[in-house]
Amino acid sequence: MKLYFSPAACSLAVHIALRETGVQPELVAVDLATQKLADGTDYRTVNPRGYVPLLELDDGSRHTEGAALLQHVADAAPSARLLPAAGSRERLQVLEWVTFVSTELHKVFSPWLWHKETADSTRKAVKDKLALRFAEIEQVLAGRDFIASDAFTIADAYAFTILRWAPMLGLSLKAYPRLEGYLQRIAARPAVLAALQAEGLVKA
Repeated sequence: MKLYFSPAACSLAVHIALRETGVQPELVAVDLATQKLADGTDYRTVNPRGYVPLLELDDGSRHTEGAALLQHVADAAPSARLLPAAGSRERLQVLEWVTFVSTELHKVFSPWLWHKETADSTRKAVKDKLALRFAEIEQVLAGRDFIASDAFTIADAYAFTILRWAPMLGLSLKAYPRLEGYLQRIAARPAVLAALQAEGLVKA
């Protein structure tokens, strides 16, 4: 299995989920600025959309879209318990949070806060919305250690990945101590730490 990724990008969520299931994927780094692979290949010949993650399965098929890949990884390894059984209320709750992270965090952070040309008024609106979402998660974490249930799920792999962007973009989380504690707990998980080290985000 081959994962096309960029360090600290949203592809980290899929990388974490794979390692949580015991899979150590072959990693192919993508330079998103140049759209090149390390060997000089134009990444758009692999994925015409030009973004990560892209997961190449053992049969050679290639698939994109992080939320879909997270569900596939979890369903392919049910013993890892990253996603509850189909049809259950618990599964619905996890997928609710995956969708929340996708629409209310991921696509609020990106692209707006990553581009210098974004207008100041847009930046303020984005930061204000994120503050509301951070506060909501802070309240959720008052009742449990993980974002969607009492155990680690794909929702946590995704939330952790996106929430890590806050300090990278100069957004302080000091006002959200439970959220900071959550990020520390997730980062300490062996599979998560292994993914962070493999992407060069923390020292081995």
